Amino acid sequence: MTPSADDVTAGHGTSAPDACSVGFDRAGLSAHGTAARAGFWLALEQEGPWGRVAATESHLPPETGRWLDEQCAARGGRLLLLRRPGRHPDPHTAGGRTAYLAFSGDAPWLLAASGASLDDLRGVDLDALARGDRAAVLASLPGAQPVGPVLLVCTNGRRDVCCALRGRPVALEAARLSPGRVWESSHTGGHRFAPTAVLLPQGVALARLDGARCAEVLAAADEGRLPEWALGPHHDRGRSALTAPAQAAESHVRELARETALSALATRTIDPDGGGERSVHEVLHADGRRWVVGVERRPAGPVLPESCGKPAIPAHEWLVRLL
Repeated sequence: MTPSADDVTAGHGTSAPDACSVGFDRAGLSAHGTAARAGFWLALEQEGPWGRVAATESHLPPETGRWLDEQCAARGGRLLLLRRPGRHPDPHTAGGRTAYLAFSGDAPWLLAASGASLDDLRGVDLDALARGDRAAVLASLPGAQPVGPVLLVCTNGRRDVCCALRGRPVALEAARLSPGRVWESSHTGGHRFAPTAVLLPQGVALARLDGARCAEVLAAADEGRLPEWALGPHHDRGRSALTAPAQAAESHVRELARETALSALATRTIDPDGGGERSVHEVLHADGRRWVVGVERRPAGPVLPESCGKPAIPAHEWLVRLL
């Protein structure tokens, strides 16, 4: 039997009873439609400690981190910092670092650069990355190479303690099972669903993971699919290139159709506000099937903190139904 997230964290500390992810677990709240929005990702290795805002509160030069973060955000992307799972000493050397550049829109792709300098990364054509022009990105970062999927597990404890207590041991176990393909990551959003991870290049965000499940995600992704257990609101947060309600619509259809192929579905918004009550989306299958889906954000019942240390607020979920 696959161990639970709490089993995996044995020996690494235990989440407090009022921790945000513990409350959301107990309430069984849906993770659909909660993936951080990003059409592309620039993820770069930075060992050592991270602060709450990792891009400017780490051993990465703050002006560089701020510039990269702002430039990615302005184009609809996201900057992440990465560490190899385990201890995090920083040798403070001037050597290069591993960087990943992922396009998560239609026909996603992933490039990796080993030994990249900060000057190299500042020279990346982010406009090309945002529009999915792989050839132009490769031209702007010599030495980058196409690579297979990687999994980034959120472990930024300064942002939320759940990510450290629940995420770090999961990342460590997953890295043991899938060497070289799992990284600890700075804030990816959704710590109330910790342990969480993002699968690149697709930008699929997953909730409530353990080390064995992370390895299964990577093995399935090598075949262009998700594990069947990942379908449904317990684990599937959505695909980052979509808006939150479109994520919920697509995830609902994926579960309904029991569709594990990562490239099988495409979603577009028909009506963004549905007359002020709901949004309407069309989900298309590669085989020609079509679903029209109504999505509405509704109170879920419990009052819970969405982040550790913050006041409890009414929880919400996406109500999804076929039209």
